[in-house]
Amino acid sequence: MTWSATSDPMVSIKNVYKSFGSLDVLNGVTLDVMKGDVICIIGPSGSGKSTLIRCINALNDIQSGSILVEGLEVNDPNLDKLELRKKVGMVFQQYNLFPHKTALQNIMMAPVRVLKQNKKTSEAAALELLKKVRLEGKENAYPGELSGGQQQRVAIARSLAMQPDVILFDEVTAALDPETVGEVLQTIKELAEDGMTCILVTHEMAFAREVADHIYFTDRGIIVEHGPPETFFKDAKDPRTREFLSQIL
Repeated sequence: MTWSATSDPMVSIKNVYKSFGSLDVLNGVTLDVMKGDVICIIGPSGSGKSTLIRCINALNDIQSGSILVEGLEVNDPNLDKLELRKKVGMVFQQYNLFPHKTALQNIMMAPVRVLKQNKKTSEAAALELLKKVRLEGKENAYPGELSGGQQQRVAIARSLAMQPDVILFDEVTAALDPETVGEVLQTIKELAEDGMTCILVTHEMAFAREVADHIYFTDRGIIVEHGPPETFFKDAKDPRTREFLSQIL
């Protein structure tokens, strides 16, 4: 069956289990993400949030269940991971930029090497992306010359350069100084407003309340509760959710 952008979830996670040795990390997680959705996954440390999105991008395998990305089964042993990662971008807590490459070169590398774009086309696109993340004029700067927030925005531009259909954000503000968090969140907000499908693991509750279409609260590898932000934050039903929110809000 061919994936349909109009009726099928862009990402469909069904009954996913994941363990590391004897440690059970995901215990039957199920959720769907439609095209254009902004999904925020919150929960205490060790609740399986980051593992879940790493499984979506095949950075971690799963023991059982199904993860479909635009109809592509991530749990297929014959999965073409390159094809998957053309569809799914990822931005990590650590920026993972090449320190000996400029901002422009960091953004151009994957389109030239993976998508086989010619350098002129890739450079023009990379300059536009730097403008999009408000780093115009920083194309020749090396990562060491940029603030943490600027480096993270280069990392976002680098992910966008692969023209993904969905982007995963794994605690992308956790390593930043408080004054630079806002500039990164603003960039993500603008992507969401442009219609990019986004799945975010975050501790930024005010941001989640503002931009998310749906919030998922995880604890001990299960989805305890979920809902749109206007009801999730005001009328959480599960005691674990209420306890978590009382500690961070």
